[in-house]
Amino acid sequence: MAEENFSPAESLQLIQSMIAKTRKDMGDNSIHFLLWGWMTLACCVGQFFLKTIFDYEKHYLVWLLVLPTAILSAYWGKKDEKKREATTYIGDSMKYLWMGMGISFFVLSMILSRLGWGTNVFPFFILLYGLGTFISGKFLQFRPMVWGGVAAWLLAIISGYFNYDYQMLFGAGAILVSYIIPAYMLRSKNKSTIK
Repeated sequence: MAEENFSPAESLQLIQSMIAKTRKDMGDNSIHFLLWGWMTLACCVGQFFLKTIFDYEKHYLVWLLVLPTAILSAYWGKKDEKKREATTYIGDSMKYLWMGMGISFFVLSMILSRLGWGTNVFPFFILLYGLGTFISGKFLQFRPMVWGGVAAWLLAIISGYFNYDYQMLFGAGAILVSYIIPAYMLRSKNKSTIK
């Protein structure tokens, strides 16, 4: 097989087209960001109310919503993959980034629970929210996602100065600025680009 030689301008154009395609795919499939964003926000706020308002001892059980969300997300992901004509390197990188992030959230939960730090978990989660969205924003060259990641990092620092109950609300705020708002903006940008 002959190797194609691209000029620097052609290489840059190819990379830009891959980014544009991935950004379009992400905007078209922003349902994943929105699904996980709204589920996580609901769990943070729900846990806050269960613990602080209702004084429910097993307030953490609200996070079992992750299981049906994961199943639904996997189903939609498989369905979308079948429709997609081609994948890009950046698209695959995004998929593996978020798969790795999901595994990291689970592993971190296990480690901190084992160490007895379960009531200090939210600053670490917020830190990971920021990392995932910052990298995604850089991959997609989409500034609202980059700034959402930076905002999540700042909220992670600030949340460390508050007790566990209020850290849940910082978690909800981080999800709002790093997942939900950028996902709606990306979806809106794609719709306005198509017109």
